Amino acid sequence: MSEATRREKRLPMVCWYDPRQLLQTAVGVVISSIFGRHADRRLIEAVTMMGDPPEAVDYSDEAKESGEFWLDYASDVGDGWNSTYGVARALSQEKLILKDGSGNEHATRRGRVLVLGGDEVYPTPSRQAYEDRLVVPYSTALPSASPRPHLYAVPGNHDWYDSLVSFSRLFLSGRRIGAWQTKQRRSYFALRLPHGWWLLGIDVQLGSDVDVLQQRYFKEIAEKMEPQDRIILCTAEPEWIYERMYSEFDENFYSERTLRDFEERVLGGKDIQVMISGDLHHYRRHEQSTDSVFKRQRITAGGGGAFLHPTHGPDVKEVGKGRGTHKLKASYPDAETSRRLCWGNLLFPFKNPSFLWFSGLLYLLTAWAMKLKPDHIGPWQWNQAFWQTAQHLLASPPAAFWILAVLAGFLIFTDTHSNKYRLFAGLSHGVTHLIAVYLIGWSSAFASQDVLRSFAIPPGSRRAVILGEAIGPAFGIFSIGSVVGAFLLGLYLLISLNVFRRHSNEAFSSLAIQDWKNFLRLRITAEGLTIFPVGIDRVPRKWKTEGNRVEPDDPQATAPRIIEPEPVTVL
Repeated sequence: MSEATRREKRLPMVCWYDPRQLLQTAVGVVISSIFGRHADRRLIEAVTMMGDPPEAVDYSDEAKESGEFWLDYASDVGDGWNSTYGVARALSQEKLILKDGSGNEHATRRGRVLVLGGDEVYPTPSRQAYEDRLVVPYSTALPSASPRPHLYAVPGNHDWYDSLVSFSRLFLSGRRIGAWQTKQRRSYFALRLPHGWWLLGIDVQLGSDVDVLQQRYFKEIAEKMEPQDRIILCTAEPEWIYERMYSEFDENFYSERTLRDFEERVLGGKDIQVMISGDLHHYRRHEQSTDSVFKRQRITAGGGGAFLHPTHGPDVKEVGKGRGTHKLKASYPDAETSRRLCWGNLLFPFKNPSFLWFSGLLYLLTAWAMKLKPDHIGPWQWNQAFWQTAQHLLASPPAAFWILAVLAGFLIFTDTHSNKYRLFAGLSHGVTHLIAVYLIGWSSAFASQDVLRSFAIPPGSRRAVILGEAIGPAFGIFSIGSVVGAFLLGLYLLISLNVFRRHSNEAFSSLAIQDWKNFLRLRITAEGLTIFPVGIDRVPRKWKTEGNRVEPDDPQATAPRIIEPEPVTVL
């Protein structure tokens, strides 16, 4: 495939409610859950590098001339072209002028290093998926540069779905992605930065686990640090967020055990000044509540290309149990904007058209199980229809089993770790769909009877049986049920998130919002660390080719800007 052809392969956002996609992703998750935990790729990496001393890549001398060192961070990339390339293009700019909330302009430079913070491709990893959704947009954004910026990647759960086979092929082999040169030899890495700063990228695998050999690697790295050195830690999951989300159900269900153990046992209590993660596809910054000028930061910045996650879900205004409270200082988009965007779920059938046939098929099978056809029942006699349905379900174990299986499916789908809420929300959702099946099924059956009478087709004839009891009702149930079922799912997701703060992932993956992207640009000087959180409110939808560049051709697109009122200064 030629370079020109590769660049024209501009894929849309992943459709998470396409039944085929759901099945493929489910298979990948099951396989990785069964085999991934027992076939740890990190052990293979360690064996191949046995005997090599654990070294950090040294950039400490690169700020001697200018006095500053620039580094970029983006996470949850490799989805649709518009969003992924929009971020990659901003990252590729040698000089990028950014306005803050006060209208002040800040001159920033392309990072000497780019760190990808996890989930480098969606929905599942493969050589072709990485090529189409990550390599092509990034190679197009920066085909050449001198000197070449370096690239490091932290694997996320989506990268682990094939036990890091494709991830290792791309990031651990010294390959170039456009002008970005991959440098790491393991799925984890340590970078020694100027002015006493270090960046550590850890691999927590699928089960929030830092393996023994990785611990040994970072212990030896920590021994080389000076007492006054400070650390930026990149991890694939914002454990501080998940701990707060799940603690209301079970205090010990999800704790920051991995990060606590890493900080205390591996690093020996050395100062982790900044923790950065993706996995949640939005921007949030939590700052430690202290009178000290050294305020530790915990930043979630997963806006590199994947669909937007809401910021108005579970209450995370305060996080950081056990190591000092961190308070929420900024969210992007803000909670009100996030809540407004959630109303798009009322258009679920139009936003997820490939889901319609699944919804229609489920409604049709359920209607057949209920035996919704008139046996000696006159037109629109709902009372008799109800008792016939009830008697059939009581007398038919297979039909009753199907109904129970459908309800069980809705219970499993319910997003919560509270059994009481799961029972309430899951049953309410499932029963609503069953009522809809009942009403659509009998309405279709009665309507078919009316059609037969209007065409004077004799009751009980072969044509009446085929048209009135088979084709007519089935067509009505499938066609109406496909739209109604999808609409009810969207309505359920809207209510769940905007009222009960549940289903953050499901309610926004259905919307596939490609806007509100973000990444971090970091500047290290002798005075300290400055973090520029960069946001793109609306990515371009149209593009034009100018020489070797692909540039925006969309007047509604917005320029990158600083998300917060001013850059974040970490002394």
